[in-house]
This record gives sequence, structure tokens and C-alpha cells, in this order.
Amino acid sequence: MTVGSERVDTDVHCVPSALAELVAHMDPYWRDYTTDGGVSLSPTQGGAYPPGVGPGGRPLSDVGELDERVLTPDGTGTAILTCTSTFQTNRNPYYEAALCRAVNDWLLERWQAHDPRLRVAMVVPTLDVDAAVAEIGRIGARSEVVTVLLPVRNDTRWGHVRNRPVLRAAAEHGLVVTLHAWGRAGQAPTSSGMTHSYLEDYLANGHVVGQGQLVSLVTEGVFAELPGLRVTVAECGSTWLPPLLWRFDKDWKGVWREVPWVDRPPSEIVREHVRFTTAPIHLPADPVQAREAVDLLGPELLMHAGDHPHDHGPGADRLAAVLDDDESAAVRGGTAAAWYRLG
Repeated sequence: MTVGSERVDTDVHCVPSALAELVAHMDPYWRDYTTDGGVSLSPTQGGAYPPGVGPGGRPLSDVGELDERVLTPDGTGTAILTCTSTFQTNRNPYYEAALCRAVNDWLLERWQAHDPRLRVAMVVPTLDVDAAVAEIGRIGARSEVVTVLLPVRNDTRWGHVRNRPVLRAAAEHGLVVTLHAWGRAGQAPTSSGMTHSYLEDYLANGHVVGQGQLVSLVTEGVFAELPGLRVTVAECGSTWLPPLLWRFDKDWKGVWREVPWVDRPPSEIVREHVRFTTAPIHLPADPVQAREAVDLLGPELLMHAGDHPHDHGPGADRLAAVLDDDESAAVRGGTAAAWYRLG
């Protein structure tokens, strides 16, 4: 069976059981820093893994258990490991760089080396652009690494010129950039400030912030400067895209002089450079309406994600029910195989 016909899961979460698992991958200074300072990792990841979601509200911490409970039962041929343990509120840029390096080595040595079906979404510091570029340079050429994982909620928009070196490094290494739900809990997810409930925060994180980042990448000329860049929007939904693109194209026609590097309708740029994971996907229960929503979105933009350990409801089943055989094969694995160059 070729990779293109396999089931590809583009978002499988894993976490270290404790920060101690990462200490062996740190140099002596940072080992002492974490152990003597009593530094720990958040068990709920700032709300990303609320209690009651999945096994104990957390992803699995053992590669054998992941195989037994997730990969083999789902018939997964290739899975992309997503560890968001670096998406936290720590403000020390030097510690963040050391933590990212340790997480990446842990993913490669404790996970991928023991299961060839696994690929790695490498993490990079968000507080130090130079350190992020250096980390991409350190391991970005490894075939096991297929994407650079960035939090969708960040201090600045990812399209901002200060972040361009990170995106350029990813593109030069042939890596996808994945904008994944969540990020620094201390950052307001809306233009009107902090939210006051988990529900508000969850909705804003996946939709308001995700849409803003997508608009930023296009309007600030990222894809014009980096025509080979591929971006995955993960765990942020997708069915909000058609109305956004309609308005984006409409407003661009009126104020295009502000962004001369956007030389064609924004919708064309997004459809060329961006893909979305299927977890979550919000579709109506009526099959006719669900198919209409999928047609507006475009099934060619979708890639399967089980998103272990999250349960996003019936959206994936509703999607599968309205796809034809060719579309189903593409969403199940073909699109991801080409997008991440898994062959």
C-alpha cells in the first residue's frame, strides 16, 4: 500500500507525563533550572485539555499505548505527532528555547524512533525569532519532521514582518507551517479584551483568532514573498472560511492599493496555500445542507485529523457521509500525503 492511499492522521496529540521526561534532553544548566526551581508543565495546558476530554483529559504519554488505543484501531498508516506542551505562559525566552529543543528530541527519540508510522510536528520558540530559526535549522532537514507547529494565539500576528524569518526558514526546509489552536493563555483572544468564560475563550481561540491569523498572512504579503509556503490550520474549524473569503475578496477590490503585493483575489491565495484539519468540522445534520456546506468550503482543502484525545462530536461522520469515493480517499489520506510530502 502506498502512502497516498493510507489513512493519514494530521493531528495526534501526545504529552510528556511530567517535565522530568524532558530533563534528559536538556543541557546541565537547564536541568538544574527546572529541577531546583520546581518548574512543571500544566496538566490542562491552559484549557486545551479540560478534565473529561479523553483519557484523564490528557493525550497519551506512551508510544505503545498510542499504537494500541489510537493508531491501530483507527487503521492509521501515518500520524503527525502534535505536542503543545510548549504553548504555555512562561515568559523566559531562553527557557522556552531549551524546552522546545527538549520536546523535539523527545518526540524523535521516544516516539518516532519506536514507530515508523509517526511523523513529528516540531515546536519552536515564539519569544525569540532567531532561536526559532536556529531550531528549524537544527532538525528541519530530517525526514521525520514534516511541519513547524505554531500556536494560533501569539503576541503578534504571524503575518507580521518580525515573524517572517521563521516562516521563511520553514519554507526553505520544505516544511509545512501548522497554526494550531491555543497558545499563551495570557493573551486576549479578542480585540475587546479577555474573555470571561471557557466557552467564550474556546470559541474565540478557534474562530476569531484563526481567521485573524489567516487574514494577516495574506494581507501582509507572506505568500507573495514565500510562494512555496504551505500552511495548515489545525483544530480551529473550517466552515467559517467561505463567508470570510467572500468578504475578503469584496473588500480587497475596494482597498487593494494598501496591499499591492496581493495581486489576485485573496480567496485564490488561501485555496492555494492553506489546508484545514477535519477536527473539528461543523456541519448541519441534514445531508443535503451538509453537502452544500462542503461544496462552499471545498473538500480539497480538508485533511483527516482524529485529534486524539478530543471528541468534537458528529461533524466528521457527517462529512464522511456526503463525500464521494474520490473525495473520501483524498480527505482520508491523499491530500495530506501530498501536502506534507510523505511519499
